[in-house]
Amino acid sequence: MTIKEVSEKYNISQDTLRYYERVGMIPPVTRTGGRIRDYQETDLSWVELAICMRSAGLPVEAMIEYVRLYQEGDQTIPARLQLLVDQREALLEQKRQIDTTLERLNYKISRYEKAIETGKLTWEKDACK
Repeated sequence: MTIKEVSEKYNISQDTLRYYERVGMIPPVTRTGGRIRDYQETDLSWVELAICMRSAGLPVEAMIEYVRLYQEGDQTIPARLQLLVDQREALLEQKRQIDTTLERLNYKISRYEKAIETGKLTWEKDACK
């Protein structure tokens, strides 16, 4: 696939694809004899992983490190595992924070909905306003 086709398939810019490759978020893409990018299935798998990880908030540096370790071979499997475990923990912490924020937001919404019914806004003790 050409870079244009990959860009359209994944709805990301060609510049983003070039950036991912340039900084090492994906390994170097297969090239034609004329040095034009010719994305193969393995290249697309890396692009999909990069998009997925970035959309989940994985830092660029972590993705670069993962690719670097992968390219060094199987002796880095423990390090790759640890990197992924660390990122999972970071995402779980973010999820906990989001859940806490959603609980507060749901409470506030419920109080405002009640206020519309009753004509009076009230808060329970120790609730954030």
